[in-house]
Amino acid sequence: MEESKIALVTGGSRGIGAKTAELLAQNGYIVAVNYLNSSRMACKICNHIEGIPLCADVADYSQVVDMVNTIIQRFGRIDLLVNNAAISVTGLFTEISESEADRLFDVNVKGTLNCSKAVLPYMIRRKSGKIINIASMWGEVGASCEVHYSTSKAAVIGFTKALAKEVGPSGIQVNCISPGVIMTDMNKHLSDDELYELKYESPLERLGAPEDIANAVCFLASDKANFITGQVLGVNGGFVI
Repeated sequence: MEESKIALVTGGSRGIGAKTAELLAQNGYIVAVNYLNSSRMACKICNHIEGIPLCADVADYSQVVDMVNTIIQRFGRIDLLVNNAAISVTGLFTEISESEADRLFDVNVKGTLNCSKAVLPYMIRRKSGKIINIASMWGEVGASCEVHYSTSKAAVIGFTKALAKEVGPSGIQVNCISPGVIMTDMNKHLSDDELYELKYESPLERLGAPEDIANAVCFLASDKANFITGQVLGVNGGFVI
């Protein structure tokens, strides 16, 4: 029997992260589900998929190292890292506070760098591994009243391309998924009218679901994507073409 692969999904207690953890488990992965505040939800998901809940603030490198060490001590390796943990801040650029901006960049950008830095030595040692970063279509084209969020996701896209070049010779693939409007808690602030307008701006005339992104993660994690690296896969219903 083929040995199970080990995946770490950050922000895995709900939304895209939870669905990604579920589908990876269905595809034979043992999944470590990272969370910060949603302990009950993370444990519920892990009970369902026989995963491992791990609490860590991805913005704190020491906590990330402890989390990764826990996985390594138990399984000896990490085959897949999905950098999904993120927060958003909505409002006029000039009205976002410094503390709000700092926290957003700490989680969305620094968190992605922290987790990647922590897992890479183990991937490089084995000359094998995949990192999949979750960005946003707003990181490609920008969004009014989401300037800080758009900037953070643009940074994730740039990080993906640069890191792919650096670690490719070590047999590691780094790719990025750029979701469109996905029905998760992050979009709860949108009104019904706003969601209706966004829906019909998409050529497919529907909003995305977490499983749309999770399916893309599973594809990039699979052997079918072994010659793909440094790419941005838009999963947005045609919203950005």
